[in-house]
Amino acid sequence: MTPAPILRGKRLLLGVTGSIAAYKAADLASKLAQAGAHVDVILTEAATKFIAPLTFQSVTGRKAHTDLWGDDAHVIHVGLGESAELLVIAPATADAIAKMAHGLANDLLTLTALAARCPILVAPAMDGGMFEHSATQANLRTLIERDVTVIGPAEGRMASGLMGKGRMVEPNELLGHIRLALGRGGPLAGRRVVVTAGGTQEALDPVRFISNHSSGKQGYAIAQAALDRGAEVTLIAGPNSLPPVVGAVAVNVRSAAEMAEAVLKACADADALIMAAAVADFKPESESEQKIKRGASNGYDLRLTKTVDILMAVAEQKERTGKPTLTVGFAAETQSLIENAREKVFKKKLSLIVANDVSAADAGFFVDTNRVTIVDAGGGASELPLMSKAEVAESVCERIERLLKSKGW
Repeated sequence: MTPAPILRGKRLLLGVTGSIAAYKAADLASKLAQAGAHVDVILTEAATKFIAPLTFQSVTGRKAHTDLWGDDAHVIHVGLGESAELLVIAPATADAIAKMAHGLANDLLTLTALAARCPILVAPAMDGGMFEHSATQANLRTLIERDVTVIGPAEGRMASGLMGKGRMVEPNELLGHIRLALGRGGPLAGRRVVVTAGGTQEALDPVRFISNHSSGKQGYAIAQAALDRGAEVTLIAGPNSLPPVVGAVAVNVRSAAEMAEAVLKACADADALIMAAAVADFKPESESEQKIKRGASNGYDLRLTKTVDILMAVAEQKERTGKPTLTVGFAAETQSLIENAREKVFKKKLSLIVANDVSAADAGFFVDTNRVTIVDAGGGASELPLMSKAEVAESVCERIERLLKSKGW
């Protein structure tokens, strides 16, 4: 996993209770450690029946705690609880939830939960009937009233073989919620950011369409980077296979026209628009109501017409309303990179444009890296080295932070 600034150096405490879902906690601990976090793990006695402390020590490089009295440190629960920036209990059994709700503290984890001065995130895992029981629901309401964040559970097949709501959410989803919790109060807190991602599809007939190679990865990375900084993010995306960005308001569209409508609506009160989507420039002049057959002819003449220019429409809206405050465009080019980017930044009245040569083997479509040049409203160009798309996203969001601050917006 790529290191993430929001997680780098953070002191996280992971509590693991007695559930078969404990194996997911090991995966979560590994992902957090790979992202740069310092992860201390506390296992209840029941948890050790499902997974060994050594597993967590192996993936985090840090001691996994199990015994309230057997550790060398003085009052270890206080030390762990005071130093943690976030306490995550995953999986959290019905028993652990009940103890927390009633303030019971008869093991290291529940003692530490009482001593903790940081936000707490709980991911329930239990059989569906146990989760739906009125006692469990009352206990969860009590925790929520105390500002504990409850994530899940998900629906699916459980250890009992029954189907229902009680499965612990997957580690990747939990990771998103952890980033969301750590990002609250960040430099973009209170800011509304709109991000577009992916390509659009322009229908030719009921089964065919015109599109492009955009995966949506860069736009999704930008949405995540903005969330990490505390922004309220709306992610408007064309069809893609990427997992949701936890915490972003997702708006799914298909065509350029649908994306334009969604963007203009979302930008009505936005502080920034980051237009990372690869919107089709052309669409079929007409859409056939029936599938076009191969027939006896040797070919098919396709007439195209221009799609709506979303950034020009945004510029016109901004003239009337002043929103969005900042507009960032993307330019996917195959030649004359800087010249074309400068032309766009002036013509479409952009605050910044991020230009990349998509013909390069290590940048653009299909890969997880990008090599971009950021051109500002005055035409000044800053060329960035080869980076992961997550790192490019960080650089773009840092520029937005500086712009908003320098302009006093």
